[in-house]
Amino acid sequence: QVQLVESGGGLVQAGGSLRLSCVASGRIFSSYAMGWFRQAPGKEREFVAAISWSGSTYYADSVKGRFTISRDNAKNTVYLQMNSLKPEDTAVYYCARRTTTLATPNTRAGGYDYWGQGTQVTVSS
Repeated sequence: QVQLVESGGGLVQAGGSLRLSCVASGRIFSSYAMGWFRQAPGKEREFVAAISWSGSTYYADSVKGRFTISRDNAKNTVYLQMNSLKPEDTAVYYCARRTTTLATPNTRAGGYDYWGQGTQVTVSS
């Protein structure tokens, strides 16, 4: 059974930074693309960023230039560095694992089969 555990959320002022981490259990982590999604109250879950098994990165337009996704396969961990945070970035952030090995990242939540429990990010104005 695969488990994903996020950490690093919190309360930060606008313009500040946070780094989220997601540790995955199980083998062959390196063969899967990983994604970060977020969900604000009353809104649908939306794509934030993803990284392929080979390290290619993809971002939502709303976070491009401010967020950076990376991975450390030796630690089975994917990161989301968030800079220049805005109040509209406030949401619960989830990491997720792509459904199949060696697949390219997907911007739709349906393309991921394992999800973490989420970590709250709150940006005050």
